[in-house]
Amino acid sequence: MTAALPALQPLASLRAARACFDSLQSAATTRHISLRAPPDAPTTCCGRGCNGCVWEGFFAAAMYWQECALQALAEAQEAPSGTQPGN
Repeated sequence: MTAALPALQPLASLRAARACFDSLQSAATTRHISLRAPPDAPTTCCGRGCNGCVWEGFFAAAMYWQECALQALAEAQEAPSGTQPGN
């Protein structure tokens, strides 16, 4: 019996994003699949609350990464034993 997949979660802080990345990477490792690296946190924010802030881009990329990771995990769970998703 395989463990239930994590659910899609909102990522509104760096702490939440990192916890999500760690959780999904751990689930992938347990299922013997590889995920692409999650996005790096920005290092260039000026702190003025700009429209189109680098953090907005990071959180959008983090949500996309989470969606792709969950899809890969779901495909791995559905694949017959001994096969890789996409084969």
